[in-house]
Amino acid sequence: MDNEKEKVTAAVSPDPTDEGDFLLEVKDLVVQYVLQDETVEAVNGISFAIKKGQTLGLVGETGAGKTSTALAIINLIQNPPGYIKSGSINVCGKDMLGMSPKQLEKIRGKDVSMIFQDPMTALNPVMPVGHQIAEGLMFHEGLSSSAALKRALDMLELVGIPSARAHQFPHQFSGGMKQRVVIAIALACNPQLLIADEPTTALDVTIQAQVLDIIGDLKEKFGTALLMITHDLGVVAKVCDIVAVMYAGRIIEYGTLEDVFNQTLHPYTEGLFNSIPSLDDEMSELVPIPGLTPDPTKLPVGCAFEPRCRYAVEKCKEPCSIKSVSETHSIICSRYDEPDFSIGMRRGETNE
Repeated sequence: MDNEKEKVTAAVSPDPTDEGDFLLEVKDLVVQYVLQDETVEAVNGISFAIKKGQTLGLVGETGAGKTSTALAIINLIQNPPGYIKSGSINVCGKDMLGMSPKQLEKIRGKDVSMIFQDPMTALNPVMPVGHQIAEGLMFHEGLSSSAALKRALDMLELVGIPSARAHQFPHQFSGGMKQRVVIAIALACNPQLLIADEPTTALDVTIQAQVLDIIGDLKEKFGTALLMITHDLGVVAKVCDIVAVMYAGRIIEYGTLEDVFNQTLHPYTEGLFNSIPSLDDEMSELVPIPGLTPDPTKLPVGCAFEPRCRYAVEKCKEPCSIKSVSETHSIICSRYDEPDFSIGMRRGETNE
């Protein structure tokens, strides 16, 4: 963990009701997938907000509900079987859940864009990459095909791809180059909000670093707000200002980068950090989180992390609400009702 991370000064809470110029406001979002015999509770009442220029990292294991959250923001939950049961989503002051399909088409790619998880499937295999970038420019900005293609060439150069390759097809590019094309498409119309869903998952470590640098540089260049969805705490440390740790469809810890990394409160967040190899102590043993994530069709009434938590007591089986520990740091954990309770970040340590 990097102890030199600069603390974000803007006050941000899991319930973004304070006044501010938010580009994204998500309040009490609930997303479910109704199957024949059961209902998957994917997202269970989460709230967060992002201002211009901020980067929020949404962190959690596979199945935590991160991608469902991203798809809900741009109103792309496939119905059926999925639907947004309740909550509100505002992007640039516009109600994403109250728009018609035609209105949404004008917003997606213009005000808000998304970098999808797998660049291999995000691109049209039978269309040259330059034309795929130009397509959005023609639709959103009304450019002619020649003017849009010229802008597309500039975008390719901006993400480190020679413009001469604009007429090539996706299969002629490596995985890292495909992801750069996807980034170019997402940023072509200068969106105010960018959603990146695990943008480095399918890439090797060296290319991951390059892609993150490109996203960071372009974010600064255009002043874009960024929602970074990842399971990698290293990615969070590199690019994020605010961190929301998600588990079983709920945000269980929320704060600035410094809050979450240097003043970790939730046992699950502690478990994530303790699962990372230490560079300072090569002989230290990893402490994996025991057990598996809960079945989203049979979530418990109380804390979903309770069966895996080394600090769990009987009251953890009862419902627990959000507790604010500072202006910027919040948590969902019953044990913090006890004045003397704290977690121990050293591997293998408990305070029991």
